[in-house]
Formats: sequence, C-alpha cells, structure tokens
Amino acid sequence: METRTAEDIEESTERLLQDLRAVVNDGEELLKAGVQELGERGLAARERLASALEVAKETRRKLQERAVASARATDRLVHDYPYQSIGIAFGLGVLVGILVNRR
Repeated sequence: METRTAEDIEESTERLLQDLRAVVNDGEELLKAGVQELGERGLAARERLASALEVAKETRRKLQERAVASARATDRLVHDYPYQSIGIAFGLGVLVGILVNRR
C-alpha cells in the first residue's frame, strides 16, 4: 500500500485544479469559436455548456478554497501539537500495517 504524504496530496490536488482549469478554458474557447455556426438547437446546447462551465468554475473555486484552508489548519495543528501529531501518525501507521498484513 502506498503511503501518501501531505506534499503528494497537495500535488495531486493542484493537478486536479489545473485539469479543471484547462477543461473550463477549453469549454470557453469552444463556446467562442462556435457562436457563429449555431442554430436553435445549438444555442440551447451552448447555454447548457455555459451553465455547466459556470458550475465547474464554482466547484474549482470551492475545492481550491477548501484545500488551502485544510492545509493551513493541518499545518497549524501539527505546529501546535508536534508530539501528539507524531504519536497519532505512528498509531495510524501501525494500525494500517496490521490491517494490511492480515490479508
């Protein structure tokens, strides 16, 4: 079983946010490129895509805020209680090790 560090989690979250930004940017460019060639059905599809892009932007913003807040809270907690944090991490590691070896 792979152990993930805080840096690994932060990197994967950042990659997820970058991918979401890329999807939003691509969708916006697609909307701009196809405006002239749309009929009635195309306009409805364009509106749905624009709505979906707005939802994706909002989701990305919330995810980024939550990730930053969680990282700050975790950092603050570990700095305030370093020995307890080490003990909890050690205990969880032992527990996971026991569970993995039981299989």
